Amino acid sequence: MRKVIVQTEISLDAVMENPQLWVFDFHNEEIEKYVKDQLSASDALLMGRVTYEAFAEVWPTLAGTDEFADRINRLPKFVASRTLQGPLEWNATLIKGDIAEEVAKLKQQPGQDILQYGIGELTHTLMQHGLVDEFHFLLFPVVVGSGERIFEKIDLTRLKLLEAKTFDTGVVALHYQPRRNK
Repeated sequence: MRKVIVQTEISLDAVMENPQLWVFDFHNEEIEKYVKDQLSASDALLMGRVTYEAFAEVWPTLAGTDEFADRINRLPKFVASRTLQGPLEWNATLIKGDIAEEVAKLKQQPGQDILQYGIGELTHTLMQHGLVDEFHFLLFPVVVGSGERIFEKIDLTRLKLLEAKTFDTGVVALHYQPRRNK
């Protein structure tokens, strides 16, 4: 069975909003390899409307500039939205019907991991239905002070640490698995 992996970049104060303003100060070859390896282990992207619209505005313009952009552009995207109308562009399919049911079906299909960037309403829905298999956080050594924080609308959720890796720039990759309630 495929795994749904949620990957997000966060500050020390758990802010995930506008990471483009602070993450690149800490990027180096080691972190770029980590991000590329994670994308290479996936063969589909899962997105909510907000992420889809933001990514679809930027990534197609970067086609041909590097292998990461080309891979993101090539991968099939599955988009959860109550407001978008299909058909979608940028190799994307609008998920119709019950989101949890449709994602559960995607997980049953053969293939690699399904990667979701960022945490939002879609993640909350997936968590409520036990469909998130892992969280991959890149924790950056910066305090942002304000902005949207991860898990603001999530009930108590226990996580099991699977892996931790510290990069030379002080960024820490943390992989967690949600513990299923008994």
